[in-house]
Amino acid sequence: MLYDTAQAWHDAPQKRILLFGMSGLGKTHISDMLRRTGKWFHYSVDYRIGTRYLGERIADNAKAHAMQVPFLAELLRTDSIYIASNITFSNLAPLSAWLGKPGDPAKGGLDWDEYRRRQNAHREAEIAALLDTVPFIDRAEQLYGYPHFVCDSGGSICEVVDPADPADPVMTALSAHMLPVWIKGSDAHTEELITRFDAAPKPIYYRPHELEASWRTYLAETGAREATVDPDAFIRWAYARVIKDRQPRYEAMAKWGVTVSADDVARVRGPEDLEELVSGAIVRREL
Repeated sequence: MLYDTAQAWHDAPQKRILLFGMSGLGKTHISDMLRRTGKWFHYSVDYRIGTRYLGERIADNAKAHAMQVPFLAELLRTDSIYIASNITFSNLAPLSAWLGKPGDPAKGGLDWDEYRRRQNAHREAEIAALLDTVPFIDRAEQLYGYPHFVCDSGGSICEVVDPADPADPVMTALSAHMLPVWIKGSDAHTEELITRFDAAPKPIYYRPHELEASWRTYLAETGAREATVDPDAFIRWAYARVIKDRQPRYEAMAKWGVTVSADDVARVRGPEDLEELVSGAIVRREL
């Protein structure tokens, strides 16, 4: 590990951490808190995906929908208006809207083949954005003068790495420059996230073979055809499966770093609290 003892962590003049875990357990909250101190650079993987790698596709998707409205279509053709994504660290809706949901187009669904193309594009973008973390660490210090760095990863990081492989290129690069910190949720947290998702389902990324298997199983169980699937019904069903499948992958990733509980993270009020929380996690790993 980058900080192999609690003392090494405390003494480090430059603290660098990678936060990972299920969406909704505090990664962005902690990252925002650290950024507001003026001493931490906040690198959001999802923001990087939605700007550097998929920004043009996101804007083009919005333009394609606008072109279906004659009034807007004419204005776009004459460059009288422009459409751009207003993605932020706390509002990733443009990225989610582009990723989409498969199923009935009358209900906002995407053709299955197009949906898979977007999933594959997201995978490539996420891997690239994760690897970009390393040069951004130097950029944050040399260009902006930030001594500390936090990488706010997306919930799907466990879908694009193989933590069981000691030579995994993404985990190797990240762990060499940052301390991976798993924000571990309980079974109650998982059920709460599923309930929250049911109320407001949003697109997420799935591993290709698992997505394919889920889609075929859903079609068989419901008797629906691809073009008649209710998009929200499918992603609600798929999310409940994938969120539980991710737990062992996160746990395997934690072997590259340390683990803290989501309940403890919720009690963090400042950088000093976080420093002590991570210190305790390093001590537990040493035992």
